[in-house]
Amino acid sequence: MKDYFHLELPRDQLMEISSIGLAHMGDAVFELLVRGWLCAHGGATGKGMHRAAVQLVCAESQAEKCGRILPLLTAEEQAVFRRGRNAHVHTVPAHASRAQYAAATALESLLGWLYLQGRLERINQLFCVMMED
Repeated sequence: MKDYFHLELPRDQLMEISSIGLAHMGDAVFELLVRGWLCAHGGATGKGMHRAAVQLVCAESQAEKCGRILPLLTAEEQAVFRRGRNAHVHTVPAHASRAQYAAATALESLLGWLYLQGRLERINQLFCVMMED
């Protein structure tokens, strides 16, 4: 049985996944990390946690967090980030600018790419930097 919690796709298979596909995976990874972070920091009700999660995973917040990790990315990670940023998205939420949405898509692409390689420690390193006060 394949362990979908701990995937490690080969590089050639990863390269076949579109930036939007990587972002789709990365969106779920980021959402899970944020929910775990909120639970670990406690104090909120279910409704409050939901509102906090929505605020943290929105494109504007993700774009701001990108600035914190960009200097830490390897050349290969930067290439994946750029690929995600340049993805052709057809709709942009009304509350975000095109640049913010592109940065958020880039972040999600990077997280999806790292997750599908099984690089959970690297994801955690970057996430901790993103969530620093």
